[in-house]
Amino acid sequence: MNADDQLIDLSDRRLRVRRLSPTRDDGLDRTTLVFLHEGLGCIEMWRDFPQKLCDATRCRGIVYDRTSYGGSSPWPSDPGVRYMEIEADDVLPRLLSALAVDDCVLVGHSDGGTIALNYAARDPEPLRAVVTLAAHAINEPVCVAAIEKARQAFAAGDLRQRLAKYHGDNVDRAFRLWSDAWVAPGFEPMDAAGRLPGVQVPLQAIQGEDDEYGSELQLGVIAGKVGGYCETRLIPDCGHSPHLQQPAYVLSEAARFIAPLALAG
Repeated sequence: MNADDQLIDLSDRRLRVRRLSPTRDDGLDRTTLVFLHEGLGCIEMWRDFPQKLCDATRCRGIVYDRTSYGGSSPWPSDPGVRYMEIEADDVLPRLLSALAVDDCVLVGHSDGGTIALNYAARDPEPLRAVVTLAAHAINEPVCVAAIEKARQAFAAGDLRQRLAKYHGDNVDRAFRLWSDAWVAPGFEPMDAAGRLPGVQVPLQAIQGEDDEYGSELQLGVIAGKVGGYCETRLIPDCGHSPHLQQPAYVLSEAARFIAPLALAG
């Protein structure tokens, strides 16, 4: 655990949080970028993207391990297939309140992007805008197939070993929660028809053209159903992690989108 990390006590769980500051601060009051990681992610797996986006926008940032990932505590009770909705509706609001964040932009990757959309659907007061990277609005056969491959790799031991470096004692719980939900019959990551129309804040949805977990249909569903402004970017030669596979483009596009919205007040 980084010396600057904090464990935020939410009474029923503790979440590991890392605060970021832009390298150059001009003193203006700007929004806070809050980063929500992927289904098997954690703070470290973002690498340097959050810091670079904070530097490009001159915003402060918050990166955290969601429940049962990285250095955060396990779920107090099994959330089952609704884990993303519960994170959005219950956990994230409590975390933002505990951190006194009253003005933010969410930047979510994969599951984190879906959680961001679920949170935005209630048009919450602190939220200014959302950036999603490979978010899922619907469950596609290509996603189920990719997760079945991941389950096989985890059972064989090589994937488990790689993930244990980041998740420690959480590794089995984290993997089962994610993989069991996605392959459950009839599972959907969110109520797209019911929730997306409630997303009123500006939204930028980014996806790789070669995303092994979803097709460009995800962008079409998101853009077609949200209630506010939405711009989409489909990136060539890019898979499920646009911010790591095409970092210069994603950083440039996300910073361009956020910058006009960043000044608080």
